Amino acid sequence: MTDAPLDPSGLVDAEIAPRLADFPAFDLAPEDLPTIRELVPGPEPPGEGIERIDHVVDGGPVVLTVHRPLGSEGLLPCVYWIHGGGLVIGHRHMDDDELERWCRSFGCACVAVEYRLAPEHPFPAAIDDCYTGLRWLTDHAEELGIDSERLGVGGRSAGGALAAALALLVRERSGPALRFQVLDCPMLDDRGETPSSRMAGVPVWSRESNALGWRSYLGERCGGDDVPASAAPARSADLAGLPPAFVAVGTYDVLRDEAVDYATRLNQAGVTTELHVYPGVPHGGHLFPGAAVVGRMADDIDAFVGRYVAAQKA
Repeated sequence: MTDAPLDPSGLVDAEIAPRLADFPAFDLAPEDLPTIRELVPGPEPPGEGIERIDHVVDGGPVVLTVHRPLGSEGLLPCVYWIHGGGLVIGHRHMDDDELERWCRSFGCACVAVEYRLAPEHPFPAAIDDCYTGLRWLTDHAEELGIDSERLGVGGRSAGGALAAALALLVRERSGPALRFQVLDCPMLDDRGETPSSRMAGVPVWSRESNALGWRSYLGERCGGDDVPASAAPARSADLAGLPPAFVAVGTYDVLRDEAVDYATRLNQAGVTTELHVYPGVPHGGHLFPGAAVVGRMADDIDAFVGRYVAAQKA
């Protein structure tokens, strides 16, 4: 299979294309990670009508941030959210605005987990941290005002990988129960063998950056035969018994084909799964607000989350 050089003017959504010219280059290199991590904006104060409380799990390193509608009472359904960043950058406050919007719109709680990053902390550190946080959350659900029987998981990019891996892990360990999973442009396969993973010249998240993220996380195991599904969910041969899923990806994303394949196999395994493929959208479509296709993407994710949260209240 050969690389496929791309012409952005023909493949990117017309509203997004002009903004890519000013989008910063993002080809990761190991020596650049400390600088790039410093460039990720930190948290802003909670928005109107939202309370935010941090909890250090058993002395660290796992930290959970619980978002709730201010003044809410009783046990709320909850979205357990995992941030992106290619497994090597990012933090739990990257998606605060989105989580707060869900809290307001759906009357739910959202919990964001801080996990350790590669390459300083390779596999299984990140998934272990996400599982530890989930177990602590369910063990302390009542005091947090969360209904542990109305809990879903989600994440974007590397967070989508960890969310999918977490769903596989809790199935293997018989709990905690998850009601749904949201996989937004998920990073699922370390092998880099799909046509989209070999596309050259893709903006935002290139094949080179994707490879570096996986190598940082998996080391010498990357691409080999002994990578477990808890590291790269696409490796799972059995997807039966997982919670209903929402999978979203753009056509101009190196992760496109693995996301499509994973959603297809979920459906084939009897898992109710929505697959949305958005034309002309690069990785991280949320970075381009205002584009009509990105608005549709956000609306579709919101509709899925809202439907499952509402259904759990019945």
